Amino acid sequence: MNKSKRIFKMLMYLLGVCTAVLVLKYLPNILELTMSLDKFRNYIVSLGKLGTIVFIFFQVLQTVIAPIPGEVIQVAGGYIYGVSLGITYTTVGMLLGAIIAFYFTRFIGASFVEKLMNKKNSKWLNNVMNNKKFSIILFIIFFVPGLPKDFLIYVAGLTPIKPLKFFGILLVSRFPWLLASVSIGSNLHYRNYISTVIISSLALIAFILGIIYKDKIINKLSCHKNYKESYKTS
Repeated sequence: MNKSKRIFKMLMYLLGVCTAVLVLKYLPNILELTMSLDKFRNYIVSLGKLGTIVFIFFQVLQTVIAPIPGEVIQVAGGYIYGVSLGITYTTVGMLLGAIIAFYFTRFIGASFVEKLMNKKNSKWLNNVMNNKKFSIILFIIFFVPGLPKDFLIYVAGLTPIKPLKFFGILLVSRFPWLLASVSIGSNLHYRNYISTVIISSLALIAFILGIIYKDKIINKLSCHKNYKESYKTS
């Protein structure tokens, strides 16, 4: 590794540490703000033109840090900006967050992610990574509600998948559900309650089915029969 690469990695480590410290310090405030749709909307609107940048930043944080409720942010996107701008800002934030998570693993934190995988019951992740149909499996996991998604972005950085291909799969698979969340927010704003109920009901049914069949889907995606029971939800 040449000197410039070492300096780059050191700077990225420092940036990562500083970001982690700041997020941990303000995480309770962030969670409190994003737990309420009205409170989050009022905060974004109060920032004026800067609100758009802050909204995208929150979506980036939600993608990088799992505990932040993404549904509130996505619904708020439609509530504040309408469907067209809401889906645009939400998608941009999601992709930026995914890029950060993916390249963090690929260039900086591979050993850190591998340690996390070893600590967890993650044999199924190793199976998914080594499966010849990895791209198809990624699409299914990202598309089906209720399946573990956020950590898989970090895991993908450990694989040789081409970045553009990965981000394309992520965008296509996640877009319908992002659009559904944004549409709910927009319909709430314009008091189209019938549309809100229909979209919310369909999304809820899909989420419940994903939760119910999560173990079966994950086991089906495992590439070796020996690992068929390796993934169990708590």
